[in-house]
Amino acid sequence: MSEKIFKVNGIDICSESFGDPNNPAVLLIMGATCSMVYWDEEFCQRLADTGRYVIRYDNRDVGRSVVYEPGSSNYTVMDMAEDAAGLLDAYNIEQANIVGMSLGGMIAQVLAIRHPQKVLTLTLIVSSFFESDDNDRNLPPMDERILAFHADGATLDWSDEEAVADYLVSGSGILCGSKHKFDEKRAYKQVRMEIKRANNLLSMFNHALLIGDDKYEGKAKNIMVPTLVIHGVEDTVLPIEHGLALADEIPNASLLTLEGTGHEVHPDDWETIINAISSHTSGGNA
Repeated sequence: MSEKIFKVNGIDICSESFGDPNNPAVLLIMGATCSMVYWDEEFCQRLADTGRYVIRYDNRDVGRSVVYEPGSSNYTVMDMAEDAAGLLDAYNIEQANIVGMSLGGMIAQVLAIRHPQKVLTLTLIVSSFFESDDNDRNLPPMDERILAFHADGATLDWSDEEAVADYLVSGSGILCGSKHKFDEKRAYKQVRMEIKRANNLLSMFNHALLIGDDKYEGKAKNIMVPTLVIHGVEDTVLPIEHGLALADEIPNASLLTLEGTGHEVHPDDWETIINAISSHTSGGNA
């Protein structure tokens, strides 16, 4: 287990692996503004202990992968899907089980559409569609309290690491569901690691400039691989209706709802989530 930087599609992508490379591969794709450290090391190891080869990585503009000038838009969700495909090639993995959280789940869907031969299964955690609009689904928007909180980030002194850590931890805290206790100690550990690792921390906000692509509208029904949708009932970023719609529109999809869970992969849910992924990825793997 050690970080590696691969040249993928002409850019640097930082990744880390857990477990035996001879086991079926699971590629973890994190959501917007977050590096791979938010796939907790313990979570990755426990998933690997089920007999999987687990890979986590930094998307563009976070962690130790390539970063661009803050406020710039240099790529699309489709490019990020190509990064995932290229990373599998870098590991010499022909097929993998893809697990995506939030934006990572949208990237995973595009990967399954563009490179179906590379994808054995999909697991979409607290995610939604990858399209440029909701295609008249009338899905509920993000809770306004989250938007208001992040609007305050514009006044933050980003050179003050403690203030930044406090801000990022508070942001994670408001995503926690009522069933769970927010673990500040764990959150501060992740955030400080995030700050330390980032090539340019402010570049993470470039993810907010990502847009969908009209040509992918209505294409969820073309995803033919077995798909597991996992969604917190109390998700305030992508409310539960998003998960229900995914499970309804993607053929061969199954749904696991987490009562009292928000927009998070909370340690209280790890056993449930890991067991579900292990079961979901147990068929059809050579």
